[in-house]
Amino acid sequence: MTGFGTQRSGVSLSIVMPAFNEAEILATSVGDVVDGLRSRGVDFELIVVENGSSDGTLAIARDLATRYPELRVEHREMADYGAALRQGLLHATGELVVNFDCDYYDFEFLDNAVGRLREDPEIAVLVGTKRGEGADDQRALPRRIVTAVFSTILRVGYGLQLSDTHGMKAMRREVVEAHARSSKLGRDLFDTELILRVERAGLVTAEVPVTVEERRPARTSIARRVPRTVVGLVKLRGALR
Repeated sequence: MTGFGTQRSGVSLSIVMPAFNEAEILATSVGDVVDGLRSRGVDFELIVVENGSSDGTLAIARDLATRYPELRVEHREMADYGAALRQGLLHATGELVVNFDCDYYDFEFLDNAVGRLREDPEIAVLVGTKRGEGADDQRALPRRIVTAVFSTILRVGYGLQLSDTHGMKAMRREVVEAHARSSKLGRDLFDTELILRVERAGLVTAEVPVTVEERRPARTSIARRVPRTVVGLVKLRGALR
C-alpha cells in the first residue's frame, strides 16, 4: 500500500509503541517498523514511549532517534503500559494512530486497518482481534482462556460490541482524542476503557482478524494478572459512570 493520505498539519500516520525493558529487541523492532513504513511511501512518525525501564531501553531509544528522523522518544518515570499508550496517542499528530508493541507488530494488520478506515469514514476505532472469525491466536492455552473470559465479561457486563480490546488498534486521532483524555485507567485497562467510551458515545468500532505469535514470553504471569484485572474491572465500572 502506498500513500495513506495527508492532513493539514502533522503526518498522515502515527505509530505509538510503548517500551518497558525492551533493550534486547527495541532496535530490531524500531528498524522493522521504520523500514516497513518507508517501503509503503507513507508520511509517518514513530513514537516510542519508554516507561520506567531499568535495562537501558531509554538510552537505546534516544540513540535510535539520532538515526531515524521519523522516531520521537518520550519518557515516563513509572512503568505503566496504559499510561504510556495514552501519552503517545495524545501527543501524536497523525490523522490515523496505530499502536504496536515492541514484540507484536504486523504490517498485514496495518494495511488492512488503514484500508478499512479509508473506505469507511464512519469507523472511529478498528481493532486487530485475537478472537474473531479468521483470527489465529497461537499463544499458550491458559492465556487464550483468560482472554476469552475477559472478553465475555466485557460483552455481558459492560456492553462491549467487539470481541477484543487488547493488542493492535487503528484510530482516527481527532475522533478518539477527547475520549482518551477522559479515560482514567492505566496499565492493562486503558485501551478497554477507551473503546467502551468510544462505543458509548455512539461512534463506530470494527475489527479485523489477526495472527498472534509471541516473540518472547509474557512479562506478567497469569497468576499476577488475573487478580489485578479483577480489581481493574471494578475500577472500570466506576470510571465509566
